[in-house]
Amino acid sequence: MQKVTGIGGLFFRADDPKATSAWYAEHLGISEVPVTYEADAWQQQAGPTVFAPFAADTEYFGNAAKSWMLNLRVDDLDAMVSQLRAAGIDVEVDAKRYPNGRFARLTDPEGNPIELWQPMAAEDAE
Repeated sequence: MQKVTGIGGLFFRADDPKATSAWYAEHLGISEVPVTYEADAWQQQAGPTVFAPFAADTEYFGNAAKSWMLNLRVDDLDAMVSQLRAAGIDVEVDAKRYPNGRFARLTDPEGNPIELWQPMAAEDAE
């Protein structure tokens, strides 16, 4: 059986696509979509990716009007949170350490929920 090899893109509607793309580039380091085929698109590191449909009435995403939430892996959650807060972005850190890592929440300028995830390092799992 053929299987997909990863996520090739995330496409979503925005009231101001240009400003939203610029926000993701400036604050999260996700390059804007190249304007030519010769330019490189954003490259993500290999790592775990969770593909999880949730119940339609979940409260996990926060705003019930939003039907999706972006989960982004980070190497250093504390440093990323400090960087975002220095830019005036409200970030809520979950104080609990889970078996699979640590988490924080924020929203983009369009109000879309974003979860930052620092996976548990192998040496921390022992």
